[in-house]
Parts: sequence; structure tokens; C-alpha cells
Amino acid sequence: MVVKDLVKKYSEGPPAVQGISFDVRAGEFFGFLGPNGAGKSTTIKILTTLMPKSSGSVSVGGFDVDKEAHRIRKLIGVQSQETALDLDLTGQENLMLQGHLQRMGGQVLEKRVNELLGLVGLEDAAGKRVAFYSGGMKKRLDLATSLIHSPKILFLDEPTTGLDPQSRSAIWSYLKRLNKEDGITIFLTTQYLEEADKLCDRLSIVDHGQIVAQGTPEEMKREIAADAVSLTIADGLDLASDNALSEARQILRRIVGVTDVIYSGNGLTVYGKNGAFLVPEIVRALDNAQLKIATISVSTPTLDDVFLKHTGRSIRSEGHKEISVEQKKKRPFFFGRKQEVR
Repeated sequence: MVVKDLVKKYSEGPPAVQGISFDVRAGEFFGFLGPNGAGKSTTIKILTTLMPKSSGSVSVGGFDVDKEAHRIRKLIGVQSQETALDLDLTGQENLMLQGHLQRMGGQVLEKRVNELLGLVGLEDAAGKRVAFYSGGMKKRLDLATSLIHSPKILFLDEPTTGLDPQSRSAIWSYLKRLNKEDGITIFLTTQYLEEADKLCDRLSIVDHGQIVAQGTPEEMKREIAADAVSLTIADGLDLASDNALSEARQILRRIVGVTDVIYSGNGLTVYGKNGAFLVPEIVRALDNAQLKIATISVSTPTLDDVFLKHTGRSIRSEGHKEISVEQKKKRPFFFGRKQEVR
């Protein structure tokens, strides 16, 4: 799969995809990581021939999306964000229906249906109407329907959004098996940092229709080359003003061993080697400036740190908004104890 200078424009607003380029190798587990509105779903719709591009070139499986869309559709399987299941049919009947739509039948189809029910752990629920399936079971069945015709390339658009941790972990196991044991090339979009880190051989981090970083998860985390010390500053029961944060940032940048200080959500993230040893220096420096720390924590580099470095914002998982330094929360946590503002 090769994408070069891909652009997608709509009639209003800025382009949803702004000249991105990347390639996906055969047998690779490739990820698109980014927050809502980053252009992930638009990109996957173009790659799966569901939406025309504005400009650029795209080939999938060696076929051009504009000229050979019908050939691409024979090679791929697609799982969208919303499940595409008939709730009145059983799990087995849904798979049989998808098989018939792919012009399959007879014992070949029956065998494939049984294989897939086993793959996603739904043998015992095969004869149960899908209306009575849990959310996780529906996602697993939806994944199975996308595999009925044994595609060479599988496209997954945020396949675990809204699932509980146990169901998400189960889907991860199925996807790893498909990729490593069956050799299926997988293109995944996700907003979950852990999902991208655990599953993807390589990935692109996207924001506002642009790719801000590319490589293996380990390569991108090594780019940070430092531990991250995250902190917030308190002013009474409120979080500190922008001026206080700016003052704190200037103070912290002068500490020996600190490589960078970035605005992060409603606080700051300090990067440096041996983060645990930096904490006392950070506390002392801010205390001398009469700036009170509300929260502080140390972590090794994550993909969120990579996103933060390139965009100045953190990726928030589902149900959370990206919070800039100007958007203050009014209920900070003071060293593990919640203080409520009246």
C-alpha cells in the first residue's frame, strides 16, 4: 500500500487530509493514531474506495484506487466504527449472509463460518439472535464478518471504541493472531495509545489531517530520550494562572538535566534523564519561587509524549476532550485528594 501527497477537501472548512504520505508493507500491522477529528476515518474511507480523494495518489495491493477500485474490493476486509450486523439474525446467520454476499456457499462457506466463530470465541452464541449480544460480542462478530472471504488486507476503523478492557484485550488477541499467524496485513485507526503501542509494527501519528510523526513505537519513544515529569501548579483551590505557568516553565528550564518543558493540558511536562532524581530539584525550585505544586508524577516516554512534543496537546481517550493550557479544570487533585471548588 502506497499513499503519496493525499488530500481530501470538503466544500467548507480546511482540508480533512492535508498532503499525507506513507506506505504499508505486506504482512505489516500498521496504525494511524490520533484524536477525534484528526482525519483517520477520512483516510481509511479513501483507502477502502468508499470516498473519492481530492488529489494525490493511492494504491492498495498494487491497484490504483481511482482506476481499479473493483480489484481492491476483492482484496480487502473492512470493519467500520459502527457494527454492520442484522440484529434479527443469529451470529451464524450473519456470517452466512456475508458469505453469500461474497458469492460463497456450500461446505466451503459452512467451514469458514465455523472457523471464524471459533476464532472470535462465539461458538456457544452462534445460534443466538444478535440483538441479545453484548457490545463486545457484536464487535467480535463484526470482525468475523469482515474476514469471511479471507481478505489479504484488513482495515479496522477504531474497532475497540466503547468496549470494556476485557473485551478490548480479547479483540487485540484475535488481531495479533490474524496478523502473525495468518499473515494478514492490517491497517488500524485508533485513539488509544496502548492499543497502538501493543499492536502496531509501525504507525503514523496524525493531527488535523497531517502526519506529525512516523516510525515504530519504540523509535518514536526513543525520540523523546528522557523521562517525563508531569505537574500542575496550585493557587489556593484553583489551578494556577497562565502567568504562573509561564513563570514556572522559565524556572524549570534552568534546572540542570532538564532538556525541555512543555505546556501539557492544565500543567507542565518536564523532560529530562533520571526523572525521579529531578523531582526534588523541581519541587525546591518552585517552592523558592513560592509556586505550590498540586500534582506531580514521573513516567517513561509514551506515544502521548510524542504527540505532545509535536502538537503541544495530549491525546485524550474516548469520553475526554483535549485540554489546552487555557482551559482550566476547576477540580484539581492535590496529591491524591480531590479538592472541590465552591
